[in-house]
Amino acid sequence: MKEVFLALGSGLFVGFIFALLRLPIPAPPALAGIMGIVGIFLGYRLYMWVAPFFGGG
Repeated sequence: MKEVFLALGSGLFVGFIFALLRLPIPAPPALAGIMGIVGIFLGYRLYMWVAPFFGGG
């Protein structure tokens, strides 16, 4: 859980700095970006779950 708070804190800091410097946000559009990250995570977890059944991983 510590990693979650560290990631959130660093993301807030970076977002604040980018806004302060009037730079474009370094992320894709909000919902699409979040869903992309969730999809990558779920795909990784799916592989880790399925791979042992096929002799991988």
